[in-house]
Amino acid sequence: MKLRRKMPKFNQELHAELLETGWVLLKEPRHLAGSILMSVPLMFFAVLLSLGAVNGFSSVSFEEFGFTTDAFSIRVDLGVVFLLLLFTVLHESIHLVFIPGFLRSDRTYVGITWFGGFVVTEEVISRRRYLVVSAAPFVLLSILLPLLLGAFGVLMPAVKFLVLLNAMASSVDLLNLLLAVLQVPKEGALRNNGPKTYWKNTTKERKTNGLF
Repeated sequence: MKLRRKMPKFNQELHAELLETGWVLLKEPRHLAGSILMSVPLMFFAVLLSLGAVNGFSSVSFEEFGFTTDAFSIRVDLGVVFLLLLFTVLHESIHLVFIPGFLRSDRTYVGITWFGGFVVTEEVISRRRYLVVSAAPFVLLSILLPLLLGAFGVLMPAVKFLVLLNAMASSVDLLNLLLAVLQVPKEGALRNNGPKTYWKNTTKERKTNGLF
């Protein structure tokens, strides 16, 4: 695992090598802005699911977030700022811990930019593991966490806000998950080359290696 201040860049030589060895480019938006735009429907879906988890134990009102019928107010609370940073670190850490062998990998990168944190691995991982890595922060922080806190009666308004914010931020992760489900076969594998994702059907290789 390596710490970086910037996302890893696209490597043209690695791209040519991957294509020659049977890897296929995943059809995905070319830029982050395109990913965010395409993920907007998934953002609403994720927020609705998270609201369902929150409402199971505690109602959600606009007033507790600073919205009223005649005004909108924001109170800067250092505790909330700390929780926001904590949620950002937790979100990326959850991605990280589900990547196989991340501690020993020299091709797994972690960092924080002005636009948020990132975790990128150029290791080969199975489709199933890729789906888990993509979905885990949303499921754990925006579904299971409010259910757990609600069960103990400690689901505070600030936490509700961050849970819903995490659901919104998870929309690009869910888009990546959906693209993998639609394009990559069940026995396929994925890997990254900077911002680009590739997939390969590993069924033949597994049979050859006696893994079936």
